Amino acid sequence: MERGGKGGDTINQRIQQPEAEMGIREMEISGHKLIIHERDDSSDPSTGRALTGSWLWDAAIHLAEWMAADGGPHLAGATVLELGAGTGLPGLLAAAMGAARVVLTDVAPLLPGLRASAEANGLGSRVEVRELRWGSGEQAVAEADVVLMSDVFYDPEEMGGLASAMRAAWGESTTGWAASEVRPGVGECLEALRREGFEVVEVEERVRPLLRAEGETSVFAVYRIRRA
Repeated sequence: MERGGKGGDTINQRIQQPEAEMGIREMEISGHKLIIHERDDSSDPSTGRALTGSWLWDAAIHLAEWMAADGGPHLAGATVLELGAGTGLPGLLAAAMGAARVVLTDVAPLLPGLRASAEANGLGSRVEVRELRWGSGEQAVAEADVVLMSDVFYDPEEMGGLASAMRAAWGESTTGWAASEVRPGVGECLEALRREGFEVVEVEERVRPLLRAEGETSVFAVYRIRRA
């Protein structure tokens, strides 16, 4: 997810476990200190399976690093939407970097963690948390200057719903920035978005250590997305 030119960025991380169902991860990205809440009790009510969006993943860190580096998107005064926010690191960083309004969206079980993180960072006045299931009418989506996404390119069949949410947020000058681990299936997702009328261009690719696999690395990329 990070650009090669961002190799000098520093991220400090520390995990605390104040209670069984909630962890607190403290992050520092290019001088911006953020608190991220991770929940262990969030599950899909229809399947009972744990929601992986409850935890912070490498693609979100990669996108956040890229945003804070020279050449990242201009965020001061912007309206920012994060789709599939999970723990919300990129969106929260956008608020810390001066965005005027940030809307974090995801499925209902993940919203308490997002709200806790917004409050913990003193960003409640500029950060809104809203439920959004892609392709469900997009009532929670308003036009944004910048749309952020990480770890959303996992299933080509989901891209139609994602594209619907993106179109609801897109204005004439909107630009999207997405980060993903480069793995099988990502290319198919990008092609599906292109068929939905979006221009997707890789702007950076870099190898980075994995957060949850000590000693292992993987390749991450950042993509710029515009209406074709």
